[in-house]
Amino acid sequence: MAQDYYAQTNQELTQELDTSLVSGLTTKQVEQLQDEYGPNSLAGKKKVSLWQRFLAQFKDLMIIVLIIAALLSGLVAQEWTDAAIIMIVVLLNAGLGVFQEARSEEAINALKKMATPNAHVKRAGQVVEIPSTELVPGDVVLLEAGDVVPADLRLTTVNSLKVEESALTGESIPVDKIATPLAAKKVALADQDNMAFANTNVTYGRGEGVVTQIGMRTEVGKIAALLNNTDETDTPLKQNLNQLGKTLTIMILVICAVVFAVGFFTKQGTEPTDKLAIDMFLVAVSLAVAAIPEGLPAIVTIILALGTQVMAQHKSIVRKLPAVETLGATDVICSDKTGTLTQNKMTVEQLYYDGQQHQARQLMPADNPALLAMLLANDTKIANHQQLLGDPTETALVQFALEQKINVQQLLQEHQRVQEVPFDSERKLMSTVNKFDAHFLVAVKGAPDQLLQRVTKIEQNGQIVPISASQKEQILAVNQEMAQKALRVLGLAYKNVDQIYTEPTSANVEQDLVFAGLVGMIDPERPEAKAAIAQARQAGIRTVMITGDFQVTAQAIAERLGILEPGQEQQVLTGAEFDELSDQYLAEHVADYSVYARVSPEHKVRIVKAWQAQGKIVAMTGDGVNDAPSLKQADIGIGMGITGTEVSKGASDMILADDNFATIVEAVKQGRKVFSNIQKAILYLMSCNVGEVLTVFMMTMLGWDILAPVQLLWINLVTDTLPAIALGLEPVEKGIMQRRPRGKKSNFFSGGVASSIIYQGILEGILVLITYQLGLNFGPHVGNSQLQHGDALTMAFLTLGLIQLFHAVNSKYIHQSIFTKQTFANKWFNWAILVSALVMASVELPFMTKFFDVTELNGRQWSIVLLAGISMIVIVEIVKLAQRKLGKN
Repeated sequence: MAQDYYAQTNQELTQELDTSLVSGLTTKQVEQLQDEYGPNSLAGKKKVSLWQRFLAQFKDLMIIVLIIAALLSGLVAQEWTDAAIIMIVVLLNAGLGVFQEARSEEAINALKKMATPNAHVKRAGQVVEIPSTELVPGDVVLLEAGDVVPADLRLTTVNSLKVEESALTGESIPVDKIATPLAAKKVALADQDNMAFANTNVTYGRGEGVVTQIGMRTEVGKIAALLNNTDETDTPLKQNLNQLGKTLTIMILVICAVVFAVGFFTKQGTEPTDKLAIDMFLVAVSLAVAAIPEGLPAIVTIILALGTQVMAQHKSIVRKLPAVETLGATDVICSDKTGTLTQNKMTVEQLYYDGQQHQARQLMPADNPALLAMLLANDTKIANHQQLLGDPTETALVQFALEQKINVQQLLQEHQRVQEVPFDSERKLMSTVNKFDAHFLVAVKGAPDQLLQRVTKIEQNGQIVPISASQKEQILAVNQEMAQKALRVLGLAYKNVDQIYTEPTSANVEQDLVFAGLVGMIDPERPEAKAAIAQARQAGIRTVMITGDFQVTAQAIAERLGILEPGQEQQVLTGAEFDELSDQYLAEHVADYSVYARVSPEHKVRIVKAWQAQGKIVAMTGDGVNDAPSLKQADIGIGMGITGTEVSKGASDMILADDNFATIVEAVKQGRKVFSNIQKAILYLMSCNVGEVLTVFMMTMLGWDILAPVQLLWINLVTDTLPAIALGLEPVEKGIMQRRPRGKKSNFFSGGVASSIIYQGILEGILVLITYQLGLNFGPHVGNSQLQHGDALTMAFLTLGLIQLFHAVNSKYIHQSIFTKQTFANKWFNWAILVSALVMASVELPFMTKFFDVTELNGRQWSIVLLAGISMIVIVEIVKLAQRKLGKN
């Protein structure tokens, strides 16, 4: 089939599609075409089963390492309790991931729900109502105000037809449709005025059109296909967890190999070779258990899940767990203008009458001719005394009058319409004849240049006088000034007549008019958006506007929002200019542009990719069908909950429940908090595990008694889990929104975390080894070698456990001192430390000592254990102080 239907005449169109504009298709034709083209619906990806989602959780390298550790603990070390505990953690982590994904994964299914339930078509000479899924190419569809266009149509008849296409093209103002062929060979989607596209809305008038494409062949279908084919990128969190898993795997293998080899060769002759090999293998397994922070995946998942709950309280609904922290890493927010930065609601902003410009907030006299003209020449319907129905431009005029305290319904009742000359796109005017006391008032509104050609008079100081050429020039200058501010300007005029017209036409009604004024309207920016953009800039985040609207409008809104400064028009790029740029040039110069106007969905994806090519983490906000592919391509897609289409919501990682751009700033803050808290948990867990590894490693090298795997696992589960989760509940740190974005190259070990893990882990190990040596020389069993070594090992075990709880307090701040009022503001952390300490100390209970192979310590030995824990805080605070001093210098 030919694709340029907009260039065809009605005769060429009906020949191409073998149809009739009068009678439509025959029943036989419909059956044949349905067999050929199938239903008028959108296809989606194959649904992923719950079992497939569950299995996908085990592809993570960290989980694989944990499973291997569990198998080794059970099969080799015969520690099936340890293995069971590790597997429980793994399964809980997988279950949480599946639950969060399964609950909200409806992206492609939402596309199918967008189709219009029914359509009015001509079939075999009759107008019938059928499900829109039964439409075929060649069907003649009837449209009227309020309809959703059921398929792509080439319009053949229009009667003041206006179609709102913002969900597809980004333009908030309804498009005046025509039925004549377009002469140009290549016409942009937004300029195909004789086409009506699937899933757009008819706001005014009536029309007929022939179906040219259905289902996946429609423009919205192409976007659905593009959405299906768009590669989803891993969030920074997933990349960091993968990196962490690889690091742990290499570390564990190297350490285990070194310990096994050194121990095996240094202890040759002390016992049979086969027994020595088994013993050293068990030591290696013990080290592996110590090296793996088995609670980390579950703890990271829990911190993320808790983050989603907090964000939901701030109107941000997270669809995928890892997306929680991605906003905190965002460098660029690519935002659609219509409905996201603006209100998607035309509003009167400025007026011109009596030779002066006036702001909309200034009160107008109720009998002002401009006010009468904008209300009488208006087709808006008022439902339930407050709901305004009709064209957005006309409803804006009525809303303005209501805000002026005008009783619009009473005015319209008193001055009822008796005749009209409807609007058409050629003369760009609309006129009504209304009863007005003993005579009739003609009210006219429309394009200022067209209106002034029909104006011969103007009102001055209450007197109607002939209008001069200079006055017309002044009016056109004001019109131009308003237009440069991105205002949509309408001219208003009137005249009094003694009787109605025999046959009202433009020639007799719209002549010899009295100029009343100009009214300028705009889809205004959201009141909170400017402050939100300023806050984002303060946080080092750049806001980029991407819209299908005109360049002048986009630039003006961008200046009002603070995205552009006046005079920065070189930072505005149009879709036509964009097409001339190569991908390489765009990737190198994308930072030169802050506003993109008249762009298509393909452009948006290219823009996102260009920023990503510069190593930037990109967030994309949007509410229309046209935003879906770029929402998928972006590192994080942010949909709009109220005005957003189901497609855009389904394609997004996060949805703003209140459509408030300022909510994004709060989400950024929460995302940064989540990442910071995960860093704290990792610092805590990894440094503790380094301490455990160092302790076991040195004990092995020195030929000392070593901690058993069950003791190490007990320490990991008791002292790691609760404090680490509680660290995830830490409040937002002061000044977190004054920091620069951490960027794509950063990871959980950035910002001093890696060095802190190393020196703090080494410090833990040294303090435990010192405690072990002190245990050999202090206690009630000095002289009894077996009991003496039992006491020393017990002291080392308890010190290794309790010192980690002291260290959890250190981990609240990577560089800052813990001696602040906020340190113990987190009640969950305080309880976690207390409970973990009691559980850790419970191994000293008489019925627990045998299970953990420990001795009962006296007060002096306990004092040494506690002193080692306190020393951990003191030494780390001294190091932090030195770091802060060096940092300032």
